[in-house]
Amino acid sequence: MTGRQAFLKLLYPLLLLKGKLFVAKRDVLHNSKLTKPANSFFDLQAIANNGAIINFDSFKNSKVLIVNTASNCGFTAQYDALEKLYQQYKTKLVIIAFPSNDFKNQETDDDATIESFCRVNYGVSFPLMKKSVVVKSDAQTDVYKWLTHASKNGWNDQPPVWNFSKYLINEEGVLTHYFAPVISPLAKQVIDAIED
Repeated sequence: MTGRQAFLKLLYPLLLLKGKLFVAKRDVLHNSKLTKPANSFFDLQAIANNGAIINFDSFKNSKVLIVNTASNCGFTAQYDALEKLYQQYKTKLVIIAFPSNDFKNQETDDDATIESFCRVNYGVSFPLMKKSVVVKSDAQTDVYKWLTHASKNGWNDQPPVWNFSKYLINEEGVLTHYFAPVISPLAKQVIDAIED
């Protein structure tokens, strides 16, 4: 861990204060009608950081939390909370991280370096995908096209606002929630959504 990364890890609790004290309407979005997607989430696939193709149909009957991540961000310490969440709900929740350099060059390393950083510093054991484009653009990865276009997922157009934006998909492949970076993976709103 670099000096900058260590400093950002110390700063992280202050960043979460906003999510604890002042939750804005846009910080937690909920598909209250459980609108079904036009295209199934389980038809999607992504490339893991080791180059293997991951077919999402293998996640049927589990909830899936998709998170865009970065190693040099004030929210990077969320890797620790994500790993705790993953260990707590491993039998019914899959967490998939999509490292991305879309926000102010906060993920400039290659896939092997990213994986090493996550495993060594945070003990991450959930799947890491190949570094991807998550913001709306022609280069946006297909998974994020599905997550951020209502025409595909049924209701949500919200792209990630920063690193560690979170999207929850239920066991039927329905996108149920969006959580902004200021909402901890261990926040009550996230736990309640997983246990629902």
